Amino acid sequence: MFRPSLLCAALALALLPATSLFAQDSQDAAWRSVTELQQDMNAGKLTSKALVQDDISRIQQLDQGGPMLRSVLEVNPDALKIAGKLDAKRRSSHGPLYGIPVLLKDNIDTGDHTLTTAGSLALMDAPAPKDAALVARLRKAGAVILGKTNLSEWADFRSSHASSGWTGRGGQTRNPYALDRNPCGSSSGSAVAVAAGLVPVAVGSETDGSIICPASMNGIVGIKPTLGLVSRSGIIPISHNQDTAGPLARNVTDAAILLSALAGSDPHDPATADANKHATDYTRFLDPNGLRGKRIGVVRALAGNEPNADRVLDEAIAAMKAQGAIIVDPVTLPHLAELGDPEMTVMLYDFKHDLNAYLAGRKGLKVKTLADLIAFNKQESMREMTWFGQDLFEQAQAKGPLTDKAYLDALNKAKQLSGPQGIDAALQANHLDALLSPSWGPAYLTDLVLGDHIVSGNPTIGGASQPAAVAGYPSITVPAGWAHDLPVGIVFFGSKWSEPTLISIAYGFEQHTHAWQAPKFLDTVDGKAYAPVPAQSH
Repeated sequence: MFRPSLLCAALALALLPATSLFAQDSQDAAWRSVTELQQDMNAGKLTSKALVQDDISRIQQLDQGGPMLRSVLEVNPDALKIAGKLDAKRRSSHGPLYGIPVLLKDNIDTGDHTLTTAGSLALMDAPAPKDAALVARLRKAGAVILGKTNLSEWADFRSSHASSGWTGRGGQTRNPYALDRNPCGSSSGSAVAVAAGLVPVAVGSETDGSIICPASMNGIVGIKPTLGLVSRSGIIPISHNQDTAGPLARNVTDAAILLSALAGSDPHDPATADANKHATDYTRFLDPNGLRGKRIGVVRALAGNEPNADRVLDEAIAAMKAQGAIIVDPVTLPHLAELGDPEMTVMLYDFKHDLNAYLAGRKGLKVKTLADLIAFNKQESMREMTWFGQDLFEQAQAKGPLTDKAYLDALNKAKQLSGPQGIDAALQANHLDALLSPSWGPAYLTDLVLGDHIVSGNPTIGGASQPAAVAGYPSITVPAGWAHDLPVGIVFFGSKWSEPTLISIAYGFEQHTHAWQAPKFLDTVDGKAYAPVPAQSH
């Protein structure tokens, strides 16, 4: 997600009938944590190869069949072979991700047999030449790259009227809690795959809201790291001033494990120069009493938009107070209304510059520039622009170089108002450890005619990602409650490099609320759930 607003949709997609589904019991193997899976593999009760095969089978039954979630674009054909080799090398000393399957958003390069396309048909001619830096780190940690997930095409920066989770390559991703509801974006497929139990953890990316929103609306945990903690080298860009990859998981522990593997400096991404000074084993901060004594400020200006989200927020505040948190309510976050215009200006300039630089390094593609992509979409309009146009592409193409005064002024304004004069000022004025608000409201109906109806700050559904996204500061969303069978999350955000504090707070909240529930794959809110077929379960 990139826009200053998303859309609350009016029409539902027609749903295909389901043929099979795994059991939804929360004790099912599909819902086991990374730690539990690792324990089973160490004890000889499970192999990585068997785990990967189980996940592939679940993808076939739920994603490609049954409710047809369409969250996975492609399964790595080498995944089983890789898992088998890891099993053969397994020993007592290895990391927590060893042998664990991980899905990647389809804007992250892999130097293997899977494609990297940002969901666009224009990039399907050839795979990326090598692994993104974060993929290399995952492989070093022993993770099995299981495949690529669907997303909002071009990370939701092609059309201002698109539907989150839709791509020309993969179609529309569905929310597993209610299939006619939107998964939000742009890391739609990564969030849905984790929420549906297709994989333990996945990697998404965010420019503004693309981790926080899909995590919240699919009932899982998402961490948007500090800009520069995780390398962006080998990730299809929107803006080098806001882009970052981050973990999606069903619990804070798994998210911390994945972030620990992703974080670190990379000489090919100058923004990560200080990452090694801050990267650590984030599981060290998983304190069940992480709320005790923490001063948390409630940004009411980011609430008040959606009654279900407000109710869940108030219930969460009561739970935090009961665990010893000191709640300051309300807290003023300055300049909120002033971020949208400079943010969009910066993103339009950055997108043209950054994407052209990325495409220059992709061999075997017919498209070499943003201008080429615009021409491709026009030529392939029956496949690529059946539903949505490319007004954002065209606006970005019209921008000049990054030396333009309009760009430099917008960049300075966006960074100052969101960071030092925004988040930092609010934290310092109230002596706070973190800020708090609803992540978003419950998932809205998918609408391929009008597109999304929610973006950060929209008066109908809300959205709190923008301040931290523009500043380049960290945020973490956790499940907090429910509205008509739909999950609702809250988000904690804070100063630069404050991941340890945010993880500690989020874990303390999670351990005392236990808000997560497995999805029922309802056809609609309060509708009928698809029944599992025992013969195809395991």
